[in-house]
Amino acid sequence: MGRITEAVKHLIIINVIFFIAPQLLPNLGLQNLFALHFPMNPNFGVWQILTHMFMHGGFMHILFNMYALWAFGTPLEQMWGRNKFLFFYFSAGLGAAAIYTLANYLQFNTVSDKLVNIGLSSSEIQHILTTGSYNPQILDRISEESLATIYGAYHSSAVGASGAIYGVLVAFGFAFPNAKLALIFFPVPIAAKYFIPLIILGDLFFGLTGYSIGSGPNVAHWAHIGGALIGFIIVWYWKQNQFKRWN
Repeated sequence: MGRITEAVKHLIIINVIFFIAPQLLPNLGLQNLFALHFPMNPNFGVWQILTHMFMHGGFMHILFNMYALWAFGTPLEQMWGRNKFLFFYFSAGLGAAAIYTLANYLQFNTVSDKLVNIGLSSSEIQHILTTGSYNPQILDRISEESLATIYGAYHSSAVGASGAIYGVLVAFGFAFPNAKLALIFFPVPIAAKYFIPLIILGDLFFGLTGYSIGSGPNVAHWAHIGGALIGFIIVWYWKQNQFKRWN
């Protein structure tokens, strides 16, 4: 694999700084300021589309992401060069944010339409979104699960480089399809061309069903899928057009 490349090294440094800063300056609310919020939430800021990529929810979260960035990003930067790698990395991360937000919006809008159709006013809907409380009588016409869905979408926030990392994983699978990879809890080496699609299919399953194992409900599966999808589109385009290197 060789030594760590320059862009990967600086990305890791920036991520570590963003991880440490909220812990050293807890009163500034940096985690909330830089996390990606739902666009209709008052905590949303347009800068969060970028800054959420450098925030992480805990030590294991940043550890796994930065390890993956080093392990899979280094050979890609060596092959592509710095500029092409950085373009790819941020494109995958921004695409992940877009698809994650779109998935939340579709869930939000579906339930919002139901609430309007049963006669709730905009102020009543906003009260539900803000407080999470509602008149129990509406449960005769809409499920408690739906109300939890719209409340969860409105208050959702995403942090982490995982979307960009998933794009990197897809690109690594394209470039090194026969490289052997394994999970800690399933230490059986599998070729990247099989291993990476299995991980993405797992995220698709969890994203569609809402089911979770171990990691809990706060994993942004649609961000993972978004990063993988954008990563796939870019490397497929580059391969079709024989787009080699940016200097």
